[in-house]
Amino acid sequence: MNFPRDSFTLNVGGAKYSFSQEAIKDFPLRRVSRLHDCCSEKDVLEVCDDYDRERNEYFFDRHSEAFGFIMMYVKYGKLRFVPQMCELSFYNEMIYWGLERSQLEFCCQRRLDDRMSDTYTYLSDESKPDESCNVNEEAQQVAEGNKWLERMRRTFEEPTSSLAAQILAVVSILFVIVSMVVLCASTLPDWKTAENRSVEEHRIIEAICIGWFTAECIVRFIVSKDKCEFVKRPLNIIDLMAITPYYVSVLMTILTGENPQLQRAGVTLRVLRMMRIFWVIKLARHFIGLQTLGLTLKRCYREMVMLLVFICVAMAIFGALSQLLEHGLDLETRNEDYSSIPAACWWVIISMTTVGYGDMYPISVPGRILGGMCVVSGIVLLALPITFIYHSFVQCYHELKFKSARYGRSLSNEYLN
Repeated sequence: MNFPRDSFTLNVGGAKYSFSQEAIKDFPLRRVSRLHDCCSEKDVLEVCDDYDRERNEYFFDRHSEAFGFIMMYVKYGKLRFVPQMCELSFYNEMIYWGLERSQLEFCCQRRLDDRMSDTYTYLSDESKPDESCNVNEEAQQVAEGNKWLERMRRTFEEPTSSLAAQILAVVSILFVIVSMVVLCASTLPDWKTAENRSVEEHRIIEAICIGWFTAECIVRFIVSKDKCEFVKRPLNIIDLMAITPYYVSVLMTILTGENPQLQRAGVTLRVLRMMRIFWVIKLARHFIGLQTLGLTLKRCYREMVMLLVFICVAMAIFGALSQLLEHGLDLETRNEDYSSIPAACWWVIISMTTVGYGDMYPISVPGRILGGMCVVSGIVLLALPITFIYHSFVQCYHELKFKSARYGRSLSNEYLN
């Protein structure tokens, strides 16, 4: 079948583009250039969605605005994302037309990498049913076993994935609260007196809580998909840091006994016992707010570093100037609070953050003027990166809410069944 070759018209989502034969032959988009070699209507329909032979018009049921940005890349050589369009959706359009990720501008590549890393878990979960469609009977039995392990894993890792997961999360939260109450109460002055009369109930409670946390950690390790990845996760590392000190302190108590001469061992035991405060971070498994905070800090580490650099530079400048004005110029009325630059840096940091403890303050007129400049500059410098961190926090919160809602639907089905 022969097709007219004088001109080609592409109709992409209602937007029309006309090209000459030579332009189509060497077109940068592979899908469009394939039209030049089509010799039959069947070949054409393998490339596009529909074809009008009379007008030599090829129809593509794709995003017209995204194709417009892709055509800007063909014309100007720069490919960027469409505003207000999902990065993954635009990337799908790029793949459809024959473009690669490396052809994006560097800033857009970073955005795409961040979005793909965030949604990798979702995409892999959704692709599982399609992968197991054409398996034999033996593979189906293996899939059933994997399904049970996956259900167990979600029960321990995703508090909203099922009714059993919610019950387990509530029990875990209760154990965390009880352990924190016992830890705080153990520092009260009257605790020793009560301890002697209570047959050390707090040690029994502590052992029960540690037993629960240990069993929970072991089960999650057994049902995890990748054992190495499990060990590398921050929350699992924190769990290990919270559990290990108890066993180390018990072992040291057994080995050293109550010998008062072993002061170093006593200090080590107190430090290890105080490390149980890490248990409170376990609540991040069950509360979206704490998860959002952790994810935001992970994504905004550049902004956090930038904030620390701003503060350090300002501390160096204002600390040196305040030490000079308050202590180094006037030998008769020296302000001893500013005897050194490190001491002045303490005043700078509490002034920039508008805390102002009042333990040290400038007394000279130039020092007070410098103090006002320090406070104003601190407000400005701290506000600049906070905007980026705030927007990232909102985005992370919505993403985690979406993930929680997805698992909430499976919980509703469990109630109905």
